[in-house]
Amino acid sequence: MLNINQRLQEVFGEAIRASCPELDNPPLSIAPSQQAKFGDYQCNSAMSMSQMLKAKGTKMNPREIAEKIIKNLPDNELVQKTEVAGPGFINIYLQKTFVSKQLSNLLINGVQPPPLPSKKKVVVDFSSPNIAKEMHVGHLRSTIIGDSMCRLFEFLGYEVLRLNHVGDWGTQFGMLIAHLQDMFPDYLTVSPPISDLQAFYKESKKRFDTEEEFKKRAYQCVVKLQSKEPEFIKGWNLICDVSRKEFQKIYDCLDIKLIERGESYYQDLMVEVVKEFEKKGLVELDEGRKVVFPPEQPIPLTIVKSDGGYTYDTSDLAAIRQRIFEEKADIIIYVTDSGQSTHFQVVFAAAQLIGWYNPKVTRVEHAGFGVVLGEDKKKFKTRSGDTVRLMDLLDEGLKRSMDKLKEKERDKVLTPEELTKAQRAVAFGCIKYADLSHNRNNDYVFSFDKMLDDRGNTAAYLLYAFTRIRSITRLAKIDEATLKKAAETTEILLDHEKEWKLGKCIQRFPEILQKILDDLLLHTLCDYLYELATTFTEFYDSCYCVEKDRQTGEVIKINMWRMLLCEATAAIMAKGFDILGLTPVERM
Repeated sequence: MLNINQRLQEVFGEAIRASCPELDNPPLSIAPSQQAKFGDYQCNSAMSMSQMLKAKGTKMNPREIAEKIIKNLPDNELVQKTEVAGPGFINIYLQKTFVSKQLSNLLINGVQPPPLPSKKKVVVDFSSPNIAKEMHVGHLRSTIIGDSMCRLFEFLGYEVLRLNHVGDWGTQFGMLIAHLQDMFPDYLTVSPPISDLQAFYKESKKRFDTEEEFKKRAYQCVVKLQSKEPEFIKGWNLICDVSRKEFQKIYDCLDIKLIERGESYYQDLMVEVVKEFEKKGLVELDEGRKVVFPPEQPIPLTIVKSDGGYTYDTSDLAAIRQRIFEEKADIIIYVTDSGQSTHFQVVFAAAQLIGWYNPKVTRVEHAGFGVVLGEDKKKFKTRSGDTVRLMDLLDEGLKRSMDKLKEKERDKVLTPEELTKAQRAVAFGCIKYADLSHNRNNDYVFSFDKMLDDRGNTAAYLLYAFTRIRSITRLAKIDEATLKKAAETTEILLDHEKEWKLGKCIQRFPEILQKILDDLLLHTLCDYLYELATTFTEFYDSCYCVEKDRQTGEVIKINMWRMLLCEATAAIMAKGFDILGLTPVERM
């Protein structure tokens, strides 16, 4: 697909440079028009250019500059006409035949991304729960947002490494292994039946806090684990495996693919990190600790504690170094809550200080997010004040989505298999979409009632809208082969204002994805899909796709170009859903 905004920037960029060659880097501002009377797009560069010329001692009215830009426009395939409006805006009207051809290409070739100038490798670090602890709603946000970012990069043609940086190392494993030895002395030969790891963790923690002897043994276990003594590694693996199985249940529900690479993976690499910082003279001693002070940062990094142990700072430095040099990543994204933004800012500054990467070459970014709130606008917890278990939350979603489907009497028209598919699509789709449709930087209120509402910008509304669009061809009894042939032979007419509005909206998909690539804010895609669905409804209400006999209900006429517009809308919606991790169903 062609990014129309980008193509207009090329055309107008050339005209702007030709109009004012004396300006270095003249501003280039192109945006879709908010109202049809101002054309399809607007170029708003003339006002800023006038200010820049004034600073150089040349007076030129913005309208005059706008006229010059129009005169210098090169021949191109997409602009039908331009006009100067107001203080110096340029209204741009697109060629309808150009948009029509783009839509035909989309139907013939499928939804294809614009070509990448070069294949880049992206590492996305997301989800990252702690072993022996339950996944909570904070992990849910990281998992959903991170997965969607990966899906976007994958669709655009990047090589993506999806990493789960689990908390699988540290002093807590000493107390867990010591407790394991007491509760299941034969754990080396008989697999211990730990069903509730959370309770097991709480028991060991209570003993650690109250029994001095146990605490001593726990510390000894840590030392033996770090020395990689086989029976301690076995105990550690057993505990990790119980957790992994629990995490996997959640990943299976949400269709999440991840490669686990926890803190333990970086243990041996930390020694190298400390040596390298010392060799370059970047380490200072502070009350027995080894610290690094990156310039202009609010806090230092502690790379070795006073007892000789390593910290999160050390493991995160080892991870970023491995990702830059071994993985050869061009882009590294960390998806964690915004509370960790200062930590990552300092880690990135230290990695630049030691010369591991140049931010102009390698993009390293922390994509933070706000907290999940309950409907009382306080941190999301159960009635008893405990953290909400993710599995309970997903089960509740399934129950509520089935209630909603039965309320709409869908159980009377769908087969049991179709009903289960719809139930899962709505439940998990609504939980994901509710998160992704909010600006990730903000906190958001978790409400099943709002998520499952089929009015407004929700997954429920969009999934129903998609099913309705898909049913139009079914009701008209048009098969796949007929549509394919029509896409190759039928011109898509865009004469009606609602056809034109829909055609342009469909074509904005590549520029929406480009914006998200730049700022990693996925709610833009949700807003776009909602706009596409409502624009389609306007079109469908005003333009007959299928004309029927009022008495008999027989189909008497099919307006094939409009059926093709339905198909193009559905194709874009399906790809948008795929990027968001939603599963549309043909019947709902």
